[in-house]
Amino acid sequence: MAIRESGSLRSVSQRLHISLCLAVLAFLAGCGGSNGTTETSGTSGETALSGTGGGFKIVTTTGMVTDIVAVVAGDRATVTGLVGEGVDPHLFTAGRNDVRRLLEADIVFFSGLLLEGRIAEDLGRVRKKGKPVIEVTTAIEKSYLRTPPEFEGHPDPHVWMDVSAWSKCVSEVARAMAEFDPPNKAEYEKNAADYLAKLTDLDQYIRERVATIPESQRYLITAHDAFGYFAKAYGIKVKAIQGISTESEAGISDITELIDFIVENQVPSIFVESSVSSKNITAVIEGCAAKGFELTIGGELYSDAMGAPGTYEGTYIGMMDHNATTVARSLGGEAPEQGWQKKLTVH
Repeated sequence: MAIRESGSLRSVSQRLHISLCLAVLAFLAGCGGSNGTTETSGTSGETALSGTGGGFKIVTTTGMVTDIVAVVAGDRATVTGLVGEGVDPHLFTAGRNDVRRLLEADIVFFSGLLLEGRIAEDLGRVRKKGKPVIEVTTAIEKSYLRTPPEFEGHPDPHVWMDVSAWSKCVSEVARAMAEFDPPNKAEYEKNAADYLAKLTDLDQYIRERVATIPESQRYLITAHDAFGYFAKAYGIKVKAIQGISTESEAGISDITELIDFIVENQVPSIFVESSVSSKNITAVIEGCAAKGFELTIGGELYSDAMGAPGTYEGTYIGMMDHNATTVARSLGGEAPEQGWQKKLTVH
């Protein structure tokens, strides 16, 4: 005997079919892979903007690179950053959509020094197509670079932590854009010059704020060793739980040694990082407590990624202003609560 489907049962069946199709489509979209892609156009270096920009398609990697490229390119291009807010560039792997964006770009900018090591092959594919792929850190003299023993001869890639060093990368972006688009060379150079003037003032602010920290407390302790250039430039000693790359693991002996150092030197605060797990930080705080010393969290610092898009902290200038202000205030120094430009978010 044939069984007829009732109207209500048929309706439920149709809804289930539609839901299943939507779920499959969502899954397939997710498989394309995008680690928080952001799109900017013509930012001022102070406020992250989104828009369509000009005719050129520029793809960048980290937020720090995206920010300076967007400033220099201005309205001449749409700048798409692959490594989004809170994403660790050491661990970033390009998904299908990211690879497509790279291959469709007119010009690509990346930080270099093995920071984005996992996408080296993808960048190579773009180069083979004859498109410009610019490593911005080639503008920095090799003699300046840190090469800690634990990094096996490779340089520390966190050069943006020294504003004066990162400024050279801005000049490299301007040079590359002028070579790529000669008719607008003057515009790129002017955008870069205006931005570099701001970076000079920012660099001075950081120096002044760090100098107010009592020398006995001038220790910056973080989750991983991303602040070596900050220490070198601004006169503060840095110790970290992990090495330069977050792919390295901190051993029990590393944590125990750090706990002893903190207690012995009475370091008041330890700092978490926006793109790094805080589990090791918790272990250090608990270890200090077991020794009768109260270690506080001085705040969250931006190390390998900037703040949220559309915020002041989501720009390179805002990121560094936040870091310097937070460090100074937490370690006994002096800094205005809202930072250099009075734009920091106060929690």
